[in-house]
Amino acid sequence: MSVLDPELERPRPLAGAGASDAVTFAFADPAAELYGVARLGLTEGGASGLVVLFQGGEPVCVLADGGVPVEDAASWEAVRAAGLSTTVEEPLRSWRVRLESQEAAFDLAFAATGPIAELSPEDAAAKAGGMLGYEQPCRVRGSVSAGGRGFEIASGLGQRGHSWGAPDWERIGLARTLSAWFDDGLAVSLVAVRGARAKGAHGAEAVAATILEPAVDGGEPRAVQVPDPLLSTTYDADGRQRRAGLEMYPDPEGYARRMAGEVVCGSSLDLGRLRLDCAFFRWRMEGRVGVGRYDVLRRVDAS
Repeated sequence: MSVLDPELERPRPLAGAGASDAVTFAFADPAAELYGVARLGLTEGGASGLVVLFQGGEPVCVLADGGVPVEDAASWEAVRAAGLSTTVEEPLRSWRVRLESQEAAFDLAFAATGPIAELSPEDAAAKAGGMLGYEQPCRVRGSVSAGGRGFEIASGLGQRGHSWGAPDWERIGLARTLSAWFDDGLAVSLVAVRGARAKGAHGAEAVAATILEPAVDGGEPRAVQVPDPLLSTTYDADGRQRRAGLEMYPDPEGYARRMAGEVVCGSSLDLGRLRLDCAFFRWRMEGRVGVGRYDVLRRVDAS
C-alpha cells in the first residue's frame, strides 16, 4: 500500500497563477445502468462543483457551479458548491459525498479497496500537465435519486481522486484520464497530456499509467507503474471517444497486459475555453469485465 502522508487529504495551498485543488468521485452500478461523477474544486476565486449523472445510457443530471465563497478552506468538509459536500471519514481509506439539489440527490460512501495510483513530481505527465495527485479504486454504497427514480447501491465500483497544481492551458492542448475497475480488485489508472503544438501522435504525449493489483495468496496489494503504455482510441465525427485499447508492459522483458473497451454513456460539457468529453466505458481485461471512466479535456481551439 502507499505511504502517502494522510495530511495530503486536506486542501493543498493554492500556489501560483491558475492554481486549483479538487477531489473527484466516480461511481458505477452497471446492473442499474447508473453512472456518476462528482467534483469539488478550489481556486483563488472560490469553490466550484460539477456533477454528471447517467441512467439508462442518458444524462439525467448535469450541474455546474463556480466562484462560491468559502469561509474556511482548511478542510473539504467546509467546501460546498453545486449542492455537493464531502467528508473524509478516514484519511486515505474512506469518504462520503452527498448531493442535494432539485434535479438529483445522493448520499454515497466510498471505501478504498486497493493501493494508490500516484502522479508524482517525477512523472512526465505531471510535469506536462502541471498537476500532482493520487487516485484510489473503491467500493461504493448508498442511495441515489435521479431522473424521477430512486436507486440503492449495495456494492458499486468507483474511484476517489485528489489532484492539485497549476495547469498552463497555453501549453496544453489536451489531457486524457482513464480508469478501469474490476470486481476482484484489479484496477488501472492512466493520465496522458499532449502539448498545444503537438500533432496528435502517441509519442507527443506524456503518459503515466499504473496497474493496481489486489493482494494474492496472502501477499500485499501492489501499485505497478507501467513504462510507455500504448493507448489507442477511436473517436466519432464530433471527436468523442467511442472505443479504446490499452497495451501495457509492466516488465519490459515480460508479456503484454491488454485492455479494451467501448463507451457505455457520455456527454460533452462546455467549460469556457475548454471542452470536457466525459464518458464511462465497459472494459475487458484478461477474462474480466469491468467498468470505468475515459475523459478527454481539451482546449476548444486545439486540434
